[in-house]
Amino acid sequence: MSSDARVVRAVHGFKAAEPDPDADLALSEELRRTHSREQLEALLSRHAMGDGEADARMRRAVWRLMTGRFGNGVSVGRGALATHPETFDIGDAVFIGEQAFIQGRAGGHCVIGAHAWIGPQSYLDARDLEIGEYVGWGPGAKALGSQHTGVPIDVPIIQTDLVITPTRIGAWADIGVNAVILPGVTIGKGAIVGAGAVVTSDVEPFSIVAGVPARLLRMRQGHE
Repeated sequence: MSSDARVVRAVHGFKAAEPDPDADLALSEELRRTHSREQLEALLSRHAMGDGEADARMRRAVWRLMTGRFGNGVSVGRGALATHPETFDIGDAVFIGEQAFIQGRAGGHCVIGAHAWIGPQSYLDARDLEIGEYVGWGPGAKALGSQHTGVPIDVPIIQTDLVITPTRIGAWADIGVNAVILPGVTIGKGAIVGAGAVVTSDVEPFSIVAGVPARLLRMRQGHE
């Protein structure tokens, strides 16, 4: 650590998951009764980039209706986008940063555990994705969950079948800025993935990996 560095207390990881106010729940219920899905999407679009509390409240209200489960105390940043949010299970006190994109799929499976922090401009291929509780997901980091077979060879690759494989991020893990997690990879509990790493294979719990492709640097102190 640099001699001029300073240590400050973490904030998000200690955020209490207080029950959402009754007024917020009532707003969602009113929207459920009076708006179609298309109208909800239009409403979300109108409030997507607003930086006031009224805009943030409306984003939460609509996401609460459109997701399969939406916990208490969730924060949805400006410009955050989602497809097929009905397949999402979002835990309490989750932070979704500005311009994050969560790409679901009809019939897919996406879990974001309680107290997870999803950084701005992140991309999550959420077709079969689980992110554990208290995960830190760095700005611009990407989780991939599918790839084309490339077969047969006499057609464009983009026309070949997609293989969707489960991607799993263990609880307490920390994913660095602009890291890329490839399809089918499991990141173990409490592991650290360095900034810009490209992770092509499973990562052991409480290990530290970095590089392209990512390699083990060392185990975290006290991992035993």
